[in-house]
Amino acid sequence: MRSISTVVITYNEEDNIARCLESVALFSDEILVVDSHSTDRTVEIARDLGARIIQRDWPGYDKQRQFAIDNAKHEWVFSIDADEEVSAELCTEIQALDFAQDGYEMPRPVWYLNRWIRHGVWYPGYILRLFRRDKAHVSDDPVHESVVVSGRTARLRGDLLHYSYRDLEHHLDKINDFTSVSAREMAARRRRATVLRMALYPYLEFFRTYIIKRGFLDGFAGFQVSLLHAYYVFLKWAKLREIGMRPRGVVGPRSDIEESSDRRAEAKR
Repeated sequence: MRSISTVVITYNEEDNIARCLESVALFSDEILVVDSHSTDRTVEIARDLGARIIQRDWPGYDKQRQFAIDNAKHEWVFSIDADEEVSAELCTEIQALDFAQDGYEMPRPVWYLNRWIRHGVWYPGYILRLFRRDKAHVSDDPVHESVVVSGRTARLRGDLLHYSYRDLEHHLDKINDFTSVSAREMAARRRRATVLRMALYPYLEFFRTYIIKRGFLDGFAGFQVSLLHAYYVFLKWAKLREIGMRPRGVVGPRSDIEESSDRRAEAKR
């Protein structure tokens, strides 16, 4: 087995970080946590679990993840988020890996309404997280940045478990954040939000997610995921239309994910 550096970027993740780091301990020769000056016990917990800590200001998801990868000590890197956990099956698979490819994707089920979502728009949701450092870079997508490998890739069978939503309020907050950024991206590409698109696309997405991708097999949770995904599609087009209705030169408030999250956090204090 090759030496692996596991890298995590964090900010106030004391509820998640122990579960995350303990799940990678068996195959990690180094654990690097790049923290954006957490105000809770994130750093203390990570250090107690043997992680190397680097603290730096937050430059954005893509730049922070790239910094973590660049500062890993070993040729092979496993990138994981604090709200993720390596399943026992995936851990065993990585330990037995021949490392014949340049990168490896893995399925990622989401824990939602007290069950794992294994159908619909979220699953299998293959994501590339194990890779050779010299063959990889992080995309500059401001919402869903990803690792891109220039070389051969393969898929693993074990799950990377994702605890992405605490509750419905948290889910709606993320939808609001992500659709704001998506609308601005579409505006930059000169996309147009027609009434037909706003009326038709959400219904098509619900049908695709709930029926074609069999979201109904996840019970009521699958119905809720499919419905909120349709709402996500409507909202990003509605926000794009709103941007197009502003007087020329009026940009409106910055809809950056971190800023909106900070505003909500300040409002709750």
